[in-house]
Amino acid sequence: MSNYTRMSPPASPTSSSFSNGDPAQGKQETRLTATAKRQKYLRRLLKFKQMDFEYAIWQMIYLFVSPQKVYRNFQYRKYTKDQWARDDPAFLVLLSFWLVVSSIGFSFTLGIHFSGFLKLILWVVFVDCIGVGVVIATFFWFLSNKYMIQAPPRGQDVEWGYAFDVHLNAFFPLLLILHLFQLAFLGLINGESYFGLLFGNTLWLVALTYYIYITFLGYSALPYLKNTRNLLFPCIAIILVYVLSLIFNWNFSKGLCYFYKFRVM
Repeated sequence: MSNYTRMSPPASPTSSSFSNGDPAQGKQETRLTATAKRQKYLRRLLKFKQMDFEYAIWQMIYLFVSPQKVYRNFQYRKYTKDQWARDDPAFLVLLSFWLVVSSIGFSFTLGIHFSGFLKLILWVVFVDCIGVGVVIATFFWFLSNKYMIQAPPRGQDVEWGYAFDVHLNAFFPLLLILHLFQLAFLGLINGESYFGLLFGNTLWLVALTYYIYITFLGYSALPYLKNTRNLLFPCIAIILVYVLSLIFNWNFSKGLCYFYKFRVM
């Protein structure tokens, strides 16, 4: 029992409210249309007191320690609230906070002026994270609903909001590796030594592979999808590009720095 207590996430006020009543009644009350769910989520974006940041922090930690546990809690949300996607924007808010922190570090390291720093924040939050995430989530939402639903269909589909959550889950480790951890070694990585190239490109290999792996876990957690292992195939292409980069001296981190400086000029 004590081991279970240590491994369990902190209780969420929004989810634990069902324990005082009938779970079936709670599911009935929270069964909303996709539009209603989206509107509810957006309304809570500025209501910080209603966000469960403790639970969001627990999820961020376990995306590194044991990402399977994070998706098991998504299954619990499906049981209690009849939806897979998050209804609490706390994770997105914390993710944006870390993007701002890392942008400060990049601006200081690359000598970007204050107005350029503000532009960089807007780019990394609203384009690199959210904008690209919308595109990726839409792609996997269409792919999974079109080709991965088990036949015969059982009246279940992949929620777009869940596909976006899977992107956010996979993006967080990538952010910490390439925006925070890598930042401390930019001097070495952007230097002329081959070891710096090897170290920097290896960080990219780890970050991108982990993104794909957490994405795979997200869709394999849905019991009505098939062939989810196919989502791991891009790892082969990433390894191939990684090997070619070491042969032809392609420094991904140096390219990222040039790109960041170019977009804020």
